[in-house]
Amino acid sequence: MQRIRLRYTKRGRLRFTSHRDFQRAFERALRRAEVPMAYSAGFTPHPKVSYANAAPTGTGSEAEYLEIALTQARDPEQLRLLLDESLPAGLDIVEAVEARTGGLADRLTASVWELRLDGVDPAEARRAVEAFNAADTVEVQRLTKNGVRTFDARSAVVSLESVETHGSQVDRPNDQPCAILRLVVRHVTPAVRPDDVLSGLSAVADLAPPVPAAVTRLAQGLFDEETGTVTDPLAPDREAAAPEPHTAGATAAAKAPA
Repeated sequence: MQRIRLRYTKRGRLRFTSHRDFQRAFERALRRAEVPMAYSAGFTPHPKVSYANAAPTGTGSEAEYLEIALTQARDPEQLRLLLDESLPAGLDIVEAVEARTGGLADRLTASVWELRLDGVDPAEARRAVEAFNAADTVEVQRLTKNGVRTFDARSAVVSLESVETHGSQVDRPNDQPCAILRLVVRHVTPAVRPDDVLSGLSAVADLAPPVPAAVTRLAQGLFDEETGTVTDPLAPDREAAAPEPHTAGATAAAKAPA
């Protein structure tokens, strides 16, 4: 059985698709692409697809991951192209590697998010970020199926900063003020989501964007404590698949006459 790990995106209007919507679209794409999927046992077999830490509905993402199991070996890049062609634009399969190392989910311990706050002055956003970072705890509330839950949104945040927009038309499509925040957050229980951090900014600094924030996950992976960065979770599989370089001695031996 071959296992393939895929990175996919949720862009544009497709960020409003739920995880269940994506699952249905992806399983249709598997059938259209005639992927030789492995199936679970039992009375209702399902294709063996493992989804990892999907982004909330309404948020964009450049770094969503899943793993599929095949009954026949396939070239990862050719498989990526077939699946990408079978999905709607915005749900894009951007990378595929053969699984050669340990569990993928164990490498997804943190995320990098970008929060675009249209109508918010960058100076106001910076003041709110400073207040949030200075706080020891920031309690927020979230409505769950079991009622309202109160938890600390500060402890999971590794870093939160206001970044410059440089006045580009991409960052600022109109003349209204716009603040861009960059957030690195650990995956903990209960999960701290970007909207929880926005609630925390409102609690500590009365930051209230006039329109909902546009949120995009930029990266997801293992958090490196030394560098403070989120690493690529597919890198170990790529490295394991790379051919080993020939040593000088081996090359000389290969060229030596018999």
